[in-house]
Amino acid sequence: MAGIYIHIPFCKTRCVYCDFYSTTHINHFLPLIEAEQIELIEQSSQCSESIDTVYFGGGTPSFLPTAYIENLLNTIANYYRLSDHAEITLEANPDDLNLENIKAYKTMGINRLSIGTQSFNNNILQFLSRRHQAQKAIDSVKWAQKVGFDNISIDLMYGIPGLTFELWNEILDAAVNLGVQHISAYHLTIEEGTPLHQKLQKKEISTINEDESIKQYQLLIEKLAQHGFIHYEVSNFALAGFESKHNAAYWDQKKYIGIGPSAHSFSGSTRRWNISSLFDYIHKIKNHSVAYEEELLTSMDKFNEYLLTHLRINTGANFSELSLIDKKIFEKWHSKYQAVLKKGLISEKPNGFFINEKNWLLLDFILTDLMV
Repeated sequence: MAGIYIHIPFCKTRCVYCDFYSTTHINHFLPLIEAEQIELIEQSSQCSESIDTVYFGGGTPSFLPTAYIENLLNTIANYYRLSDHAEITLEANPDDLNLENIKAYKTMGINRLSIGTQSFNNNILQFLSRRHQAQKAIDSVKWAQKVGFDNISIDLMYGIPGLTFELWNEILDAAVNLGVQHISAYHLTIEEGTPLHQKLQKKEISTINEDESIKQYQLLIEKLAQHGFIHYEVSNFALAGFESKHNAAYWDQKKYIGIGPSAHSFSGSTRRWNISSLFDYIHKIKNHSVAYEEELLTSMDKFNEYLLTHLRINTGANFSELSLIDKKIFEKWHSKYQAVLKKGLISEKPNGFFINEKNWLLLDFILTDLMV
């Protein structure tokens, strides 16, 4: 079993670009935690394997009182078998962090912090409607290091209106100078239905051009490589040995359990997703009724998901693993593979293939041509 993902949907305010399920109904902290504890206990009967990773995502897990996070960890410890060196990650907003709660996280067993810095420029942070300022992001990382966290990830965002090449270079310098072990960097995507999308429709903002996006991505790759970071997934960079074990398990299609509203679970043959409603989730879980939908994956689903996940990572895909999913599908698919290979969009390796780092920006386009 790869791990457990726990979704904490609460946010003090919503970011203008976010389309993840979240809520500002902060007076429902306790009812949610009680429901998630019930779901953890019920799911444990289906899990005999050891748990390698636990991941608190959101939303904003750091917005919760630390005692609630500890309650969930205690439930996991009581009903699951945690690996000796399990990776336990908590996503945190710099605005929520202080020495006191960082010490509490360390004491309760969290050993990896993922801090949503997003930028080290106040104008960019204001544009993204982030609650913190650049100095608070820097202080949060330094406090975590002072407390003894030696596995810290930060998030960065590029491709943002108003973000120049020179400013992006300054932000990257600030990031690497912090001495963190992992950096996730995402191009801004303006999702339909978000406040940012509404601003775009009203022509209050405009997207940056493609050439500028490419230049910012290339600078990201070059700068982080100069400082020893391995580009192991499209949007993720790590010092050797500090790759995210939890996310790597997703990309390697290992089993995982998702807890909380909108959380997903994967058994290898089925995928399930909890309802995206705080109140319905709490009500259904506490009444022991079904709070999820589920689908049985076909061979074609599994084949496409393998391509979708493995081509995101630097090790790529293996022919033998694709053939094991379904030999007939693999044999028919091989002509698609040859056509994409001739275009120079993918590269061969012994018994498989991968997407070159320079072509990762074309991932969606390449997958469209490769999937069955």
